[in-house]
Amino acid sequence: QVQLVESGGGLVQAGGSLRLSCAASGLTFSTSAAAWFRQAAGKEREFVAHINWSGGAITYADSVKGRFTISRDNAKNTVYLQMNSLKPEDTAVYYCNGRPLAGNGDYWGRGTQVTVSS
Repeated sequence: QVQLVESGGGLVQAGGSLRLSCAASGLTFSTSAAAWFRQAAGKEREFVAHINWSGGAITYADSVKGRFTISRDNAKNTVYLQMNSLKPEDTAVYYCNGRPLAGNGDYWGRGTQVTVSS
């Protein structure tokens, strides 16, 4: 059974930083693509960042480019999202997503709340 567990969310002032973590069990990030999405209250879930299985291809939403960094620690089987220069519009529930290379699995965590005050 695959489980993705996000952590690291919280309340931060504008301009501050947070690092989100996504720990996986039942799924190996070194053979999976991973991504972060977010959903603000009353809005659709939107893409934030993606890292492919090798770490050689990373993409970001334009809204976070230059401020957020996605990374992965294979030894800890954990994906991170370092968020700097946070803005109030970054306030959302952040979700981790994992897609193994083999099969059609598409797995989601339950999310972690990030609130940025102005």
